[in-house]
Amino acid sequence: MATAVKANLQPFDWRAQIGSKLVSAEEAVSHIKSGDRVTMSIAQATPFTLCAALAGRLMELENVVLNHSASLFNWELPGLGERFRLESFYLSPIGRQLFHEGQGEFVPLSYYREGTLPPGLQDFNVYVMTVSPPDRNGWVNFGDLQIMSKLLARNADLVIAEIDPRAVRICGDNSMHISEIDWIVERTPDALVVPLTAPPGPEEERRIVTAICETVAHELIPDRATIQVGVGSTSGAIISFLRNHHDLGMQTEIIPWGTTRLVRDGVMTGKYKKLFPGIVAGSGFAIATPREELEYAEGDPRFQLYDFNFTDDIRLIAREEGLISVNNGLAIDLTGQAGSESIGHQMYTGTGGQTAFGIGSSLAGGKSILVLPSSAMVKGQRMSRIVPALAPATVLSLPRTFVHYVVTEYGIATLKAKSIKERARELIAVAHPDFRGTLTAEAKRMYG
Repeated sequence: MATAVKANLQPFDWRAQIGSKLVSAEEAVSHIKSGDRVTMSIAQATPFTLCAALAGRLMELENVVLNHSASLFNWELPGLGERFRLESFYLSPIGRQLFHEGQGEFVPLSYYREGTLPPGLQDFNVYVMTVSPPDRNGWVNFGDLQIMSKLLARNADLVIAEIDPRAVRICGDNSMHISEIDWIVERTPDALVVPLTAPPGPEEERRIVTAICETVAHELIPDRATIQVGVGSTSGAIISFLRNHHDLGMQTEIIPWGTTRLVRDGVMTGKYKKLFPGIVAGSGFAIATPREELEYAEGDPRFQLYDFNFTDDIRLIAREEGLISVNNGLAIDLTGQAGSESIGHQMYTGTGGQTAFGIGSSLAGGKSILVLPSSAMVKGQRMSRIVPALAPATVLSLPRTFVHYVVTEYGIATLKAKSIKERARELIAVAHPDFRGTLTAEAKRMYG
């Protein structure tokens, strides 16, 4: 299934190889017509040049549906809600406000089956994506982020690709032949590409994240463990605290920052993995992964990317015996119910793979861990993130029966096999001290 991708350092004229399929962005999007349903590659794979060209064409079209999730392009344009409808299954900071104002429509996705697009993405007839330049045999690569690009392209009637000359070539089922693409454009030098950097957080946040990650690394992840690490400022930082471990493995969706260093230093060998032994398997690298890490992974068969519907299929995940999943929470109630994607009724991100890996790791006989700071500052006021009950309309990302451990800067709450009262006591013990009295009183009122 996996195909090693070797970076060919010998220059050749790939533009001539593409031939008449290589057109301007304006010509490529001219093939998109009224009534089309268009979806695009996401996050750092946002096709910026094609987005700009399509933005200039939308006022010429009617009844277009545009699904662009985790978008790094701002779709706040004339005609939004009138000539075209904007959808997303995962919100990014860019454009999040549009959805809060009702100008975009959120499409929930939470379960995935190998070889099948999830409900909500099954009926798009146009796919627009970012790829690498082709190799000598005509194969383009999806670079450091596949997610569902290959499957979406093969289910579309019209496929338009934007070539990013800086794209790395990552191994796995991560390539497509140019014969499967209808039109190809080259990213223009003046394309408005959002800088991908990870600014440091405030000192208090860094201190809290350090405390949480040290606890998880030292007390919940043993040597030889296979782990999944979710996207987020807390869970994503765990990698740098695993440098003294031995023979770790990774079976995940998004490969976090620092993973390549663990492989390079012999910490993450994958020696004891049941699936893909010796391989870091995922669907993409985390946004803002440093360039040197991506170049280290380029062409290295120890790093392989696959379709999200494969990596996040619960049936596959459950086969990785003993898998440990580590994911972020926004809020958690006193019974262990986790809200990780919305704040009340307003979506903040999306489900991603948290539900799949929380359930899958449980079925694999492993551990499902949620990490979160005990409190957050909201408009200058400290608010507890451990609450008596989730706010009305909060999306339930992970049911309490699939939350085994909750870790804050104050320690570990062990929930697996515990009663409701025991769960409440465990969670109150790791809540921020300012809120433990109120939480205790609420627990007594609700549960006696």
